[in-house]
Amino acid sequence: MATRENTPGLVSEVSGIEETRNVKYQRDLSYGAPFRWLGSGWHDLWTNPVPSLLYGAVVFVGSLVFIVYMIDTGRDYFLFPALAGFMIVGPLVAAGLYLKSRNIEKGERVTLYSMIAVQPRAGAQVFFTGMLLTMLMLLWMRAAVIVYALFFGVRPFPGLDHVTEMLLTTPTGWAMLVVGTVVGALFAAFAFAVSVFSIPMLLDRQVDALTAMGVSMAMVWNNLNPMLIWGAIVLALFLLSVATGLVGLIIIFPWLGHATWHAYKEMR
Repeated sequence: MATRENTPGLVSEVSGIEETRNVKYQRDLSYGAPFRWLGSGWHDLWTNPVPSLLYGAVVFVGSLVFIVYMIDTGRDYFLFPALAGFMIVGPLVAAGLYLKSRNIEKGERVTLYSMIAVQPRAGAQVFFTGMLLTMLMLLWMRAAVIVYALFFGVRPFPGLDHVTEMLLTTPTGWAMLVVGTVVGALFAAFAFAVSVFSIPMLLDRQVDALTAMGVSMAMVWNNLNPMLIWGAIVLALFLLSVATGLVGLIIIFPWLGHATWHAYKEMR
């Protein structure tokens, strides 16, 4: 058997999964922590609620306009990937909500203008992060089109009126749903890990975008159990918003935004 001394210098030992964890980022959070964040976010939402609700209304109207535009221009095949992609850029859109929660902690005045005209301590780094998240969303939308083409070839998209029948009544449709869900879950998991704490961190500290995204991923990985619960809560509330025709975003989006700030507070 070859000894360790005879191992070529460029060959590294295989690390166990526990060796990828770092006590520096472990917070020993309970499974109930995500619900505590929701409670704190709910409190911030209804503390001077008008700016938060107007913020949510702007997100709702913007989402509605975007959906109508895609349908009117014949790009309805992008609709479902775009809805999923919204969760990728959502943390960036919620920057003003993080600011409100921070100002509430400091006892400072909160206005809708101050929430929209956010001035992150990291400056332009937040825009660089936003560009990366937007590119990731566009990549996901393109990947969704490729997945469709792999299963249905050059067959035109049947439109929203017939897509449910095509997906749920044929073996090919079910296969595409499974593969598309797996691919989408990978994109969503990566986007969630790099963005959930990076945007609040760029608002709160003077760090570069890549450092913030790396630290965010490390925090998620080292506190995986509560973060999986948090991700499930975010997904469930987003699906509830979709079920209400996106009207639920008026309350749910600012609620999650404020709650995310409190999640970041416990992690920093």
